[in-house]
Amino acid sequence: MSEPSIFTRIFTGEIPSEIIAQTENVFAIRDINPQAPVHLLVIPKSQEYRDVVELAAGDPDLLTEMIGLANTLASEHADGDFRLIFNRGAGAGQTVFHVHAHVLAGGLEERSL
Repeated sequence: MSEPSIFTRIFTGEIPSEIIAQTENVFAIRDINPQAPVHLLVIPKSQEYRDVVELAAGDPDLLTEMIGLANTLASEHADGDFRLIFNRGAGAGQTVFHVHAHVLAGGLEERSL
């Protein structure tokens, strides 16, 4: 069995962090290195999936739950508009291999892809 990810350790309380929202299977925290005025992470409580591709193939309902919580958070912490980012692989900037979504909002109108 692999070591618990930092997100698992946050969820279990081993590492302090404020859980700002949660559902049955997903929780959310603030990013410690925000890249936008609102920068939240939406994370499955289980570390079963390393990235979004594994999650989409293995449990699309959990992916849907993550997106639903992201939408709720954007409504509560911003104007409802948001950018949802999943990094997949080290070359794409993924540093924690426990699937998670970045919810960014506020002040993003000047930055486009």
